[in-house]
Amino acid sequence: MSEGRGPERTAVIWSPEARVQLRSIERETAMQILYCVDRYLGSRTGDVKKLKPPFTGFRLRCGDYRVFFDHKDESSIHITGVRNRRDAYR
Repeated sequence: MSEGRGPERTAVIWSPEARVQLRSIERETAMQILYCVDRYLGSRTGDVKKLKPPFTGFRLRCGDYRVFFDHKDESSIHITGVRNRRDAYR
């Protein structure tokens, strides 16, 4: 009998600002954002773009919200912000 390894887990590190921003969003929308992040981590699919200067990192589009993050290494990401699209790039 062989021991199969499950899919590699990715650590998610939330900045204090991103936590506050997520908590300030309506609960149902915040759950949709978390689902979107989970789906991205599981399959690396989603509307993700590398940001152009002066911004750094990546953004994941989740409905009317944008999740900003950086890849720390292969096994972790650092979420730096969760903002509504109208305020995301100001």
